[in-house]
Amino acid sequence: MKKDEKKNNNNTTTKPHFWKWAIASVIFRLILIYFPKNLNLATRPEVSTPVTSLRRLAEGYWLTQSSMSPYAGSMYHGSPLLLSILGPLTMKKIEGQPYHLLCSLVSVIADFISAMLIRATGLNLRMAYCERLKLLGLGKLFEISEIVPSEDYAALVYLWNPFTIVTCVGFNTTPVENLFIILSLYGACIRVAPLAAFGWVVASHLSLYPTILIIPVILLLGNGPDAIPRKLFLMYKKDENGSSNKGRVEHNGLTEQKSFSWKPVGLFFVWVSIWTLYTLVLCGIFMSNYGGLSEMFSRTYGFILTVKDLSPNIGVLWYFFAEVFEFFRDFFLIVFHVNILFMILPLAIRLKHRPCFLAFVYMTICSMLKPYPSVGDSALYLALLALFFNELAEMQFSFFLFCGYVGVSLLSPVMHNLWIWRGTGNANFYFATGMAYACFQIVLVVESVSAMLNHDRKIRKLVAAT
Repeated sequence: MKKDEKKNNNNTTTKPHFWKWAIASVIFRLILIYFPKNLNLATRPEVSTPVTSLRRLAEGYWLTQSSMSPYAGSMYHGSPLLLSILGPLTMKKIEGQPYHLLCSLVSVIADFISAMLIRATGLNLRMAYCERLKLLGLGKLFEISEIVPSEDYAALVYLWNPFTIVTCVGFNTTPVENLFIILSLYGACIRVAPLAAFGWVVASHLSLYPTILIIPVILLLGNGPDAIPRKLFLMYKKDENGSSNKGRVEHNGLTEQKSFSWKPVGLFFVWVSIWTLYTLVLCGIFMSNYGGLSEMFSRTYGFILTVKDLSPNIGVLWYFFAEVFEFFRDFFLIVFHVNILFMILPLAIRLKHRPCFLAFVYMTICSMLKPYPSVGDSALYLALLALFFNELAEMQFSFFLFCGYVGVSLLSPVMHNLWIWRGTGNANFYFATGMAYACFQIVLVVESVSAMLNHDRKIRKLVAAT
C-alpha cells in the first residue's frame, strides 16, 4: 500500500510541472511571433523549403484571386486544399498586429496539439510495455515504478526543441504536416481505424513521403502498440488431455491472444478509400478551372520526384543534381527514390513488433533522402525517439550526436552567410554542413536500432533464465 501511495504521489507531482513547461513553450512562441523581421527565419533554407513555404502559399493564393492557376509561375507546389484553408489567413490583417499573426497562431496550435498526441501515444506505449513485462514475469527485475514516464519528456522535447520552435515561427506549413502524421500514428495506436486513415491520407496528400508510414500503421492496428518481441509469448500450456493452446499466453491468470487482427486493418483500408475519394473530389472541384487533377499531381508530387528546384537546403540532393550531367539525371533520380523503398521491407521484418519505433526509423530515412528536407522533419522524429527513453537508455554516442546536431545548427547559417552574402566562401562550405547533418542522422538510425535490438536480446535472455 505504501509503495502504491508513493507511485500515485510521484504521478501527481509530475503532472503540474509538465503543464507549466507546456504552457511556457506556447507563451515563448507567441513572444517570438512579434519579432519575425529581426529573426528572419522565413527566408532560411533550413526552415522553409519550396514545398512548405507560406510565402509561396500566399503567392499562390494571390494568383487564384487574380483568376489564375495557383501553380502558374512555378512558385507554389503545395496542396490546393491547404491553399484554400490557409490562403485567406495570409491576406487577413489584424489592426496593429503583424500581417502573419493568424498563420503563426495556426502553427502554434498545431504544435501544441501534436505534443498532446505524442504524449497520449507515449502513454499507450508505456502501459503496453509494463503489461508485457508483467506477463513475462519480469516485473520484479524491471521495477515498474522506476520506468520513466517517457511520454512527458517526448512531448516537452517536441515543444522545446529549437528545431520545432524555429519551424513554428518560420512561417511554413511543416507544423500542420507533422500534426497529421502524429494523428495517424495516434489513431493506429488506439486502434481507431477512421482516425488513422484520415491522418494518413491527409499527411500523404500534403507531403508525399508519409505514404510509407502505411506499414507501421497497419502493424499498429493489427498487433497493437510496441511491445516485447511476440515470439517470447509463444508459450504452450498443455491441458489435462495433453493438447496445447498455441499462440495464447497465460501468466498469473492473465490471458492474451497473439494472433494478428485483420478486422481493424480492413476497416482502415475502407476508410482510406473514403478519405482519398473525398480529398480527390475536393481537389478536383478546386482545380476544375486550372487544369484538373493532372495539373495538381504534376505540380506537387511531380515537382518533388523530379527535383526541379535546386535552391540550397539542408539536404544533399540539390548539390548532387546541380553537378550531375543531364544525361544521367533520370537514372540518379530513380536511384535516390528507390533507395528509400529498398529499406522498407527489411526494416519492417526486423522491427515488426515495434511499429512506432519503425515509424521513427522511416521518417529519419526520409529526412535524409528527400529532396526538400527541413529541420521540422528532425523535430518530429526526435520527439518520437524520446518515446523510447526506457528502451534506448544505453544507446551509444548520445552525447556525440547531441553535439553534432548543435554544431550543424550553428555552422549552417554561418556557412550560408559566407557563401551567399559575404562572397568569401562557395557552395562547398554550405554543402559540407548538409553532408555532416546526413551523417549524424545515419549514426542516429544505426545506433538507435542497435540499442533497441540489444534491449530485446536482454529481455530474451532474462526470459530464458527464468
